[in-house]
Amino acid sequence: MNERTERTRRRSSQSATIRDVAARAGVSPMTVSRVINREATVKEETRALVEQAIAELNYAPNPAARSLAGSAPFRIGLLYDNPSTGYLSEFLVGALDESSRTGSQIVIEKCAEPELAGATLARLLKTGVDGLILPPPLCESQTVLAEVKAAGAAAVAVAPGMASSDMATIRIDNEAAAFELTQHLLALGHKRFGFIKGHPNQTVSQQRMDGFMTALKAAGIPQEDVRVEQGYFTYRSGLEAAERLLNTKERPTAIFAANDDMAAATAGLAHRLGLDVPGDVSIVGFDDTSIAANIWPALTTVHQPIAAMARAAVDLVLEEIRRHRDGTGEPRQLMHPHTLIVRDSTGPAANADRG
Repeated sequence: MNERTERTRRRSSQSATIRDVAARAGVSPMTVSRVINREATVKEETRALVEQAIAELNYAPNPAARSLAGSAPFRIGLLYDNPSTGYLSEFLVGALDESSRTGSQIVIEKCAEPELAGATLARLLKTGVDGLILPPPLCESQTVLAEVKAAGAAAVAVAPGMASSDMATIRIDNEAAAFELTQHLLALGHKRFGFIKGHPNQTVSQQRMDGFMTALKAAGIPQEDVRVEQGYFTYRSGLEAAERLLNTKERPTAIFAANDDMAAATAGLAHRLGLDVPGDVSIVGFDDTSIAANIWPALTTVHQPIAAMARAAVDLVLEEIRRHRDGTGEPRQLMHPHTLIVRDSTGPAANADRG
């Protein structure tokens, strides 16, 4: 794109209005508004024409203008209580990016005590939020889910272990991802394994362990030969679990931690003990949060598209708000792809020939 074309594009994006989009697409401004608001009443061919016109004009909806026109931006409540700052920061960035793009507003509220969920939700709903996003662990808190259902609120659960019959969800296949990650370790010749579990209040903790154990079973490694320690998805819990795994004569040659924070803690302790990573012990995490790429050596992990899932959650909750208002359809269940990310924290097993 040359400089003149770029200047033209910028002028277009600065001056294009909803009427310009309507004229380009050959529809009414009201139809453009319906497409922007993702209303289900618009025909697919009409939607495609409007979206093409929006792209050609580089048109961005103005929330203030929409409010003056009688279409106030949706307000979305985002409840959080996540022990991993890396996970939470990526999630918030994704949600805020998408809310800006869609012209919706995000209201962020901490819900650290599930028993206070009722009061928290009541406060949010009183401010006029139209829908809710529930990232982990609140996505599986029975107290929180019961309060959401009682309030009749449109909501999306992000990263639960299972699909839901009465709430929209966005998740990955945790068991399959853990299986693939374990296969990577097995291919490097590892036979002595340690595993640091995630918080028991989340189904994904067990699913990641199930995928790990299934891969070991297929390789002929008995489950009773694996050392398993309880963690809680926090750096501190990972450090305490790693101390129990590494301060032994028969330490594992590979440790699978159920998230990156606990894996980073394990790597840090290994360095303090004078162990080489991955020469003496290979370490893997899960999620691919920022800490995975920023420690030394960088962590082999599973990339869970946290920011992309947060963006999808904003889109899906807007869909749920309209579905609740129309009283039609079923909540959608979305499965996002995961990716195995191999970095420098894994290598061939030490003394692999002796097992």
